[in-house]
Amino acid sequence: MNTSTLHLHTRFTVDKVDPRIFGGFLEHMGRAVNDGVYRPESAYADDLGCRTDLQAALKKLRFTAMRYPGGNFVSGYHWQDAVGPRQGRPTVRDLAWQSIENNHFGPNEFLELARRMDWTPMLAVNLGTGTPEEARNWLEYCNIEGGSKWADLRREHGYEEPQNVKLWCLGNEMDGPWQIGHVPAETYAISAQQTARMMKMVDPDIEVVACGSCATDLPTYLEWDRKVLEHCRDDIDYLSLHRYVGNEEDDTENFLAVTNSIDAQIEEAAALCRAVQGAKRTKKRIGLSFDEWNVWYRARHGHHLDGKGKFAPPLLEEHYNLEDALVVAGFLNSFIRHADTVKIANLAQIVNVIAPILTRGDEMLLQTIFYPIEMFSNRGQGMALQSQVEGSGYQSKTNGYVDHLDASAILDGDRLNVFLVNRDLENPMEIQVKVADRAIGAFVSADSMTGRDPKATNTYEAPHGVTSCEHDDQSIRDGVATIVLPPMSVYAGTLTLA
Repeated sequence: MNTSTLHLHTRFTVDKVDPRIFGGFLEHMGRAVNDGVYRPESAYADDLGCRTDLQAALKKLRFTAMRYPGGNFVSGYHWQDAVGPRQGRPTVRDLAWQSIENNHFGPNEFLELARRMDWTPMLAVNLGTGTPEEARNWLEYCNIEGGSKWADLRREHGYEEPQNVKLWCLGNEMDGPWQIGHVPAETYAISAQQTARMMKMVDPDIEVVACGSCATDLPTYLEWDRKVLEHCRDDIDYLSLHRYVGNEEDDTENFLAVTNSIDAQIEEAAALCRAVQGAKRTKKRIGLSFDEWNVWYRARHGHHLDGKGKFAPPLLEEHYNLEDALVVAGFLNSFIRHADTVKIANLAQIVNVIAPILTRGDEMLLQTIFYPIEMFSNRGQGMALQSQVEGSGYQSKTNGYVDHLDASAILDGDRLNVFLVNRDLENPMEIQVKVADRAIGAFVSADSMTGRDPKATNTYEAPHGVTSCEHDDQSIRDGVATIVLPPMSVYAGTLTLA
């Protein structure tokens, strides 16, 4: 059995954990919206046409900021097409995913769903084929009480009160050559600045996210971010970054070590933000919005990306396994460890499309990655603590040396939330949690998930192959907690401090 120690001190803090790091993403692509969240023919459909069984499952994940409507989709999207009476909404062809969109589920339906789900809406505007004025008009439609063209149009559509959307994304992945309307950083920066200024003239209380680098392997990585920040940092509040990872080489140890690369990406983006802040001699801090992240590699090529002119085609439908769940937990640990810079993070996505939940007709399947998200998000409030791991580790093929134990911790008053991943493929691990200035008093609750095979998965026929359960292999002696984890496992526990 391996042994490791997690060293903590309640005064060695990082920052308060922003609840928006437990966000999600709902894009009009594949079966995420249509035949996913929105399925009016379902036996479970409510008055919006949204599935109540899906809503119940999603509520367990306690998503906060929910990004909508895209994604690549948004660069060809015009919000006016999707508001007003459904019979008057045009059916259009989406070029990003080569699919048909009937616009029956639009911004107003999304905002009503967000209200029912207690999500913070995070709307993305079209800076691919759209204009700053179109974005400004949408904000007026959403947030102004009345007495002007677009606000009065919302009221005509049956929404008397302002919708008060306070978080907006200025386009999507505009650095990507695949993006509709892709332009050089200098051109995007001008458009983003104009859009941000016009929108804040309408509602000065909003926050906006500018497009940063969406992939670390692009030749413009970080250079794009520098140019955008130098031009419009005074007008924006957050810089976005995206990351998808995979196990293309079927090397589980190396795959589980990808957290090193995730940490590095966050730290590089944060360092650039601080460098530009210093060069501009301003006190304003730009936060990071990690607004697309997940495991995605099996359904990333060819027919998985091409809707072939169909309505709600099955696109990007990844089937997740145990090792994927461990990596998802690693993402969340990284966000907590970087609570001083990562203020928003959105799992991409929430249903069917690279998602924790799959559907088949009116059936529903909770995938392996559902459980670590649930375990973390239910314990995610408080102050992130600096964490130091002492124990065994290994040298990975491309991601460097990592500890077998990946960890983070959050202090919430006299409660300590601890998150652990045992990356060892063969050996259990005994972990001591030591808080230097306090004694641990008792365990409040604890959950874990594991499996015998890193490729273990859930299916409709066997839906409980990999799930979470209560964890009881733990004890406290002399103010120190000892937790024993099986190989390839995720743990989330709440403890009290004496």
